[in-house]
Amino acid sequence: MTAATLGSQRFRVLLAGVFSQILCVGIARFAYTPLLPVMQQQTWMGDADGGWLAALNYAGYMLGALLAATIRSLYIKDLLFRCGLILAVLTTAGMALTEHFWVWAGLRFLAGLSSSGSMLLASGLILHWLMQHRQRGELGIHFAGLGIGMVVVSVAVEMMLQLSFSWQTQWWGFSLLGAALLVPAWYWLPRPEKQGGAAHTANSQPAMPPTRTFMRWMLAAYFCAGYGYVISATFLVAIVEREPLLAGMGNWTFALAGLAAAPAVMLWDLVARRVGYLGALIIAMCIQVVGIVLPAITANAAAVLLSAVLYGGTFLGCVSLVLTMAGRLYPSSPARLMGQMTLAYGVAQICAPALTGMLAEASGNYSLGLWLAGGFVALGAVLLACLRRVDQTAQRLDAAAKAAVYA
Repeated sequence: MTAATLGSQRFRVLLAGVFSQILCVGIARFAYTPLLPVMQQQTWMGDADGGWLAALNYAGYMLGALLAATIRSLYIKDLLFRCGLILAVLTTAGMALTEHFWVWAGLRFLAGLSSSGSMLLASGLILHWLMQHRQRGELGIHFAGLGIGMVVVSVAVEMMLQLSFSWQTQWWGFSLLGAALLVPAWYWLPRPEKQGGAAHTANSQPAMPPTRTFMRWMLAAYFCAGYGYVISATFLVAIVEREPLLAGMGNWTFALAGLAAAPAVMLWDLVARRVGYLGALIIAMCIQVVGIVLPAITANAAAVLLSAVLYGGTFLGCVSLVLTMAGRLYPSSPARLMGQMTLAYGVAQICAPALTGMLAEASGNYSLGLWLAGGFVALGAVLLACLRRVDQTAQRLDAAAKAAVYA
């Protein structure tokens, strides 16, 4: 294979990841966020119901993530990834067929299951292909698809609202878009081949098991990060649309968050090289606190748009930093540690939307839920700051990140 051919195939492989992210995460998972206020206006759905549907979606994602962490065969991962693409389209179309809560609940759960295929299975398959073909193992472009997906669904909902499309028609529109995205996502990611020596060598580095203190505090901090992430991911559009001065800006606010999220992985990797993984994570979480609570403080349009940028620019960076640390600690088999981290993050994602939806239904607004989410993220940052001072694993990880500048 010539260098030009390899470069062209590398580009297609990375684009397959981007399209899978737009389909499985952007549409199957995040289309619900800008469609939530539309469905609340046109159906029986209340705040608590919306929160429970979101919680079930994240439960599906968590189950998929845990299953992905236990599978070692690349061929099974590839099969499940492709099943996830089909499932994303079917569950999106299914949302338009009924107003029955439990059918919606099952569809949102399965949609969450499909989104874990793109986030985790696809990233592993793409990384394997890159390493096997002696390409740089960079996934920043792949994860940028998540932010692009947020932009796509926000703009699409806004356009369909201008055309006076009903909530059912909008779900049908997303299913057609998803079917179109499935084609390049399916065909541009090659089936896995037998693992070559180069990939094996790259993955044979010794493990650096973390201390018990590190694991306990990191899991607690990541739970806090998950709580903060999911509130804005679920309710941002509804929160903005509830404010009289901001009515009509909800979808554009979510799109702005997606634009900020697209380059976040690459930017936070650069920050980590200067201040270490935990240092970067602490900074990201502190910024995220401001982004989460701003809409509860003021309805000023500029402040809300700033909130979207701060949120979008940090939540994906937090996830990528934690996954990178797992890879540093267990280069040969990071799946188990990633599974534990995902469990902590996922439990928060199940609890938080349901609780926030009930609080909003009782109080008439989302302010209390936002303050609670901001408090959790702030607590997580404090835990990490303490951990960074007292734990050898944390200090070793920070040193490893800084050493990458000179590698």
